[in-house]
Amino acid sequence: MPRNSRTSDSISRPFKHVEKRLAGPRLPKTTDFDSERMGRVRREGTQPEAIVRRTAWRLGLRLRRPARRLPGSPDLANLGRGLAVFIHGCFWHGHRGCVRATVPKRNRPFWIAKFERNRARDRKVVRELRDLGFRVVTIWECEAEDMKKLTRQLLGVTSS
Repeated sequence: MPRNSRTSDSISRPFKHVEKRLAGPRLPKTTDFDSERMGRVRREGTQPEAIVRRTAWRLGLRLRRPARRLPGSPDLANLGRGLAVFIHGCFWHGHRGCVRATVPKRNRPFWIAKFERNRARDRKVVRELRDLGFRVVTIWECEAEDMKKLTRQLLGVTSS
């Protein structure tokens, strides 16, 4: 049987890492296939991030990555100019109205709570950065593919 095939007889086991406050009294279950697939998701160095970095460089924006000393560790930042750029994955950050922002059928209540928690954290971090005097732009994974829109967003944050 191929490694990537999902079958109904897949062994279901608890998540490796779970935010217990989101899981409730029952730990969510997953299969080896799903666990392996989710484990391949990268936090940084993604293709949308590379596209945004190249576009920003062409526009004359010199942004460093990642800015770990700032709240929320923006994906790209220029501390001197007070710019912070977040590149959000549509799935993980629940991009409303986007076809990529699906909710898994299995463990649905857990995933809904997780995505809402991610959005709440994102709002809090943007507020903290703005309080520190940073201009913040959030670029969604799906928006990074539209070069005109991406350019407008990056130029908009520099002119404000």
